[in-house]
Amino acid sequence: MAANTQSYGLQKRVSGWLVNLVLIIICLVWLLPVIGLLITSLRNSTDIFNTGWWTVFPHRVYQNTRQIKVDPSINLDGSFQFLGMTTSFDELRNGVILPAPVTLSDGTTLAQGTKLTWFGNKRTLTIDVSERKWVGFSTNLSLQNYTNVLSGQPVTFKDATGRDVVTRGPDLGSSFLNSIAVTIPATIIPILIAAFAAYGFAWLNFPGRKTLFIGVVAMLVVPLQIALVPILQAYTRLDLNGTFLGIWLAHTGFGLPLATYLLFNYMATLPREILESAFLDGASNFTIFQRLILPLSVPALASFAIFQFLWVWNDFLVALVFLGDKNRVDTSALANLVGERGQDWHLLTAGAFISMVLPMVVFFALQRYFVRGLMAGSVKG
Repeated sequence: MAANTQSYGLQKRVSGWLVNLVLIIICLVWLLPVIGLLITSLRNSTDIFNTGWWTVFPHRVYQNTRQIKVDPSINLDGSFQFLGMTTSFDELRNGVILPAPVTLSDGTTLAQGTKLTWFGNKRTLTIDVSERKWVGFSTNLSLQNYTNVLSGQPVTFKDATGRDVVTRGPDLGSSFLNSIAVTIPATIIPILIAAFAAYGFAWLNFPGRKTLFIGVVAMLVVPLQIALVPILQAYTRLDLNGTFLGIWLAHTGFGLPLATYLLFNYMATLPREILESAFLDGASNFTIFQRLILPLSVPALASFAIFQFLWVWNDFLVALVFLGDKNRVDTSALANLVGERGQDWHLLTAGAFISMVLPMVVFFALQRYFVRGLMAGSVKG
């Protein structure tokens, strides 16, 4: 019996280690491009074009330490012997790595792994000697790219050919504020409406309750693209196209089915005794909803808030249709930035990271409620 218990404990520990290892690998795979994006957004254009983002960390690079001369009598048109190895002019032009240490005539020893590169043309008879040395953390990082992206002021940078280019920054600051103005109301409004509807479906008896709820659930499978043209026509007649009110109402309508279904699943699992006690004490439905249902439904509300906020913030199609360029949001501004300045990586990465910051803050602030809200209604008893 004791042996079985020890075996079970060992299997449990091993399985726990494997799960943790897999989770660590997934986190690293997810974090790697995010770290690369952040570092690239802090570098200048010249460094981005010449080296990878990982070069900001300590690493070994080849650095020229000296030059050596080649014997003029050597025939450079074919293969020849040099420092104990058979090579050619073309190979030396591309760089040759010493396979073993070599001692020069002056007593200097070149270590294994030293790189030999022909300098200039054949007439120079000169070879650059490069040795691998450690380089520390790069300090050539700044917030200048973010300033250029947000301010819309003139920007000067060097392109891949080293030519100075002067252009105007994309002014993502106003687009960022427009995204906030669209996302926050488009998240709060459907949560409030869906909370009232979910409470009615879960705890109130009225004619047609089941039919209406089936209709709400059925709307989850309807693609929003089907409704874009009819809503746009209605907005044009009501003069709502291109306004914040119009896109708030659109996002509210598109988000209400999921919000109602998610909140209904959670509210239906709340203890009936609490509501019955409140009714016996003379509380009205609104008082019960305000004082009991909303505080107890925080996990479900937070879960939907994460879904709705991320969806609205990252939305491009709905914003493009109902706002256009009149009140350009962050996604539209980034899409235009890619089209207009696809070669300006330093601006693209800064703009992309700016668009990531707020959704990440919202998710990490509410993530402790996320699983609890999603699991609502999945277990009975």
